[in-house]
Amino acid sequence: MDAPRRQLRRFSLIFRATYQEILMNHTPNQYVSCIEACQSCATACHQCFAACLKEDDVKMMARCIALDVDCAAACSFAADAMARNSEHAAAICALCAQICKACADECARHEADHCKACAQACLKCAQECDAMARAA
Repeated sequence: MDAPRRQLRRFSLIFRATYQEILMNHTPNQYVSCIEACQSCATACHQCFAACLKEDDVKMMARCIALDVDCAAACSFAADAMARNSEHAAAICALCAQICKACADECARHEADHCKACAQACLKCAQECDAMARAA
C-alpha cells in the first residue's frame, strides 16, 4: 500500500472512531444511521478520488474527481451538523443528498470498481439524508 493510501486509510479510521464515540455518547438516535451513511460515503468518495487520480486518462475523470471531493466534504459537514444536533442539520442534509445524487450519477457512468462502489455509497447516503431532512 502506498503512502497516500495509508494516510487516507488512517484518516478514515480516525474519522470513524471519533464519530463512533460521538454517536454512542451524544447523538440523538434519529441521526445515527444517517451519520453512519455519511461517514461511509465520505470514505468511498476519498477512495474513489485517490483511485481516479491513478487512472490512465485522468482528464476523463475530472468531473468524477471534483464531485468526489464535493461529496466527501458535504458528507463530513452533514455528519458534523447532526452530531452537534445543529438547528440547520435538516437543510444541510438536504443539500448533502443533492450532492450525493450528482456524485452517484457521475460515478455510475464509469466502469471502474471504485466508481461503482462510490456510486452505491452515494445513493445510500442520499436516501438517508433525504429521509432525515424530511423527518426534521
